[in-house]
Amino acid sequence: MRRCISLALNAEGRTYPNPMVGAVIVYNDRIIGEGWHHKAGQPHAEVNAVNSVLIPDRKFLPASTIYVSLEPCAHYGKTPPCAELIIRTHFRRVVVGCKDSFKEVSGKGIDMIRRAGIEVKVSVLEEQCRHLNRRFFAMQELARPYITLKWAETADGFIGMRVGDDPVPVNISDSVCRSFAHHLRHTEQAILVGVSTVVADNPSLNTRYWTGNSPRIFVIDPHSRCPQNAKIFFASIPPTLFVDKSTKTSGTDKVPIDFSSPDSLSEVVKHIASLGLQSVLVEGGAFTLSRFIEAGLYDEIHVFKSAELLGDGIKAPTIPHATLLSDERVGNCRLMKWKKL
Repeated sequence: MRRCISLALNAEGRTYPNPMVGAVIVYNDRIIGEGWHHKAGQPHAEVNAVNSVLIPDRKFLPASTIYVSLEPCAHYGKTPPCAELIIRTHFRRVVVGCKDSFKEVSGKGIDMIRRAGIEVKVSVLEEQCRHLNRRFFAMQELARPYITLKWAETADGFIGMRVGDDPVPVNISDSVCRSFAHHLRHTEQAILVGVSTVVADNPSLNTRYWTGNSPRIFVIDPHSRCPQNAKIFFASIPPTLFVDKSTKTSGTDKVPIDFSSPDSLSEVVKHIASLGLQSVLVEGGAFTLSRFIEAGLYDEIHVFKSAELLGDGIKAPTIPHATLLSDERVGNCRLMKWKKL
């Protein structure tokens, strides 16, 4: 099952809206086939695994076990049901990492295979398999994107400086950290910042330091302060601006929100979900990040912490009571990942 997860990660950031899935076929403790789902609309992991089996080994398929990180699908979508493939192949046994909570599957694939007389074992490394597709499951089970907050801070807890009332960007992390951060952008479907970040930093919010997809850009801009010559307007898909409903602006790229409501961030997230986007990376600034934390609207927090000292400036958000997932050295920083309790 660990191999299934490893295979599935080959397509990280490329399978949306589908989940990442890996499959391994074993005969007499020997792997004779393996595969993963590469992209939505293309063959699923089980199909690729079966097709990878060499002709001399195909006679062993009915005596083999297929391991799959996610429950085989039971419905006709862009591809036929994988549960039917498993039944036609006459596998001796199926081992499933975790159930699929998508309403068209949700146990139906497992039931279909069992009714065909094939042994099925479920929930092997279930927690790890669910984490693999945490973005997919958030949309299916919470009806919202998986939300990751990310920032870089100094050893004394600052994310930037101020000159008067104006924020001033500071290079806290190095190029290695930026590559890691852009890989994270590649894995997420949406990226969101507050308008002060656009005004102060003029970021591109793309994946120029990583080969991969750039996320769709969203900006919280209640009073329409976003400069029209900002780099984000040169993205392949124009950014979406969340403006206050009282602001007299119009356009398909502007979404009115009642920012006087305590539920305004929930409305922002609800709109992103309505577009079918399963994940959003919130990158700043401090005010926007803190608002998401205070609202409890997050799943993970990623912090690049450097050894640099600023002494004064814009304080980093306060990390709430959360579970530390990992703490590793990346470039000139410690990258700490936290999960909401």
